[in-house]
Amino acid sequence: MSFKSISLCKNAVDIISKRPSSWWSHVAMGPPDAILGVTEAFKKDNNPKKINLGVGAYRDDNGKPYVLPSILKAEDKLRAKNLDKEYLPISGQADFCKLSIQLALGDDSEHVANGLNVTTQGISGTGSLRIGAAFINAFFPGPKVVYLPTPSWGNHTPIFKHSGVDVKSYAFFDPKTCGFDFQGTLNDINKMPEKSVILLHACAHNPTGVDPNFEQWKELSALIKKKNLFPFFDMAYQGFASGDCTKDAQAVRYFVKEGHCIALAQSYAKNMGLYGERAGAFSIITDNKEEAAKVMSQIKILIRPMYSNPPLHGARLVTEVLSDQALRKQWLGEVKGMADRIISVRTKLRDNLKKEGSSLNWSHITDQIGMFCFTGMKPDQVARITKDFSVFLTKDGRISMAGVTSKNVEYLAHAMHEVTK
Repeated sequence: MSFKSISLCKNAVDIISKRPSSWWSHVAMGPPDAILGVTEAFKKDNNPKKINLGVGAYRDDNGKPYVLPSILKAEDKLRAKNLDKEYLPISGQADFCKLSIQLALGDDSEHVANGLNVTTQGISGTGSLRIGAAFINAFFPGPKVVYLPTPSWGNHTPIFKHSGVDVKSYAFFDPKTCGFDFQGTLNDINKMPEKSVILLHACAHNPTGVDPNFEQWKELSALIKKKNLFPFFDMAYQGFASGDCTKDAQAVRYFVKEGHCIALAQSYAKNMGLYGERAGAFSIITDNKEEAAKVMSQIKILIRPMYSNPPLHGARLVTEVLSDQALRKQWLGEVKGMADRIISVRTKLRDNLKKEGSSLNWSHITDQIGMFCFTGMKPDQVARITKDFSVFLTKDGRISMAGVTSKNVEYLAHAMHEVTK
């Protein structure tokens, strides 16, 4: 080997030795997702009686995923149309957007008729919230801060923080009663600075299952208007809470009727079972059509570098169901069926706890609504029910009622009684 070759090899070795062993060696291991961690632990358990109460997805009474028959019919109809797979516009499918805001505000909505809504297709509820958070960060005239109920859905905080919006909290859940802390909520809203953003769960509050009643919503509306706060509704469970899409949207519709220019995130994951299709919508209600046009133009500018344009198939399915009167009627019946099953297993769980001889007051199980129930079990009781009975749930005592069936409810009640008596 020549002297020149030896020098080149030496230089290459020097360069390699000075370079870091890896560009990413400094990256620390992140904590596992709380919900997915529950599912992973469940999969590894060998107990034939094991129950997974962590997953936030509907299951039938056999504990199996449920594809709505109306969705299967919609897919058959779409296949028969021989449609293309071209890109959607940045704001999504126009019919989907119109049908979505009408589902939220009602087919007779004056705001929709007068073109005062700005509605864009989002990537389910999470993506729709993310659009709203980005818009608030870019254009909101007040402090870039959103107030979340305590507790709130675990993804709310990272969604807003990732968008550059600060996050604060207000009282909502009363652990003593496992119910709504109405007075605490009013007190904290009174302390919020003017022109703050307040996030409200439209129905079936996640994770507690605790909702204000309609009279309380009216008081909240009046106070939020008095304080000049901006209401941002997250409506992930319309129809899935009570079984009635109109009833579940009553808070949203009342706020709009009372003159609030709200923001709204919608999801079709739960009420149509379109978890993997990622179908959702984000809307803002404006004061006039000129303002609406400007807001839409800026939202599209925000979406373009974020994900360019939304998914097609889920929007087509939603549009097919909502625009076909026969399919729509069938879907509404299926939504009610899912909600009724959840309501029925709540009653069975409460009754079986009483049958077990529990002296505790479990009325909150049936007072709460929607997919989730805050049981009131403490972290040590959660640890024990998982270890001794293979019942898997999050450490805060939240259970997904969708995982409770007529076949496992007695075993669950027995396990809950054993760790709480």
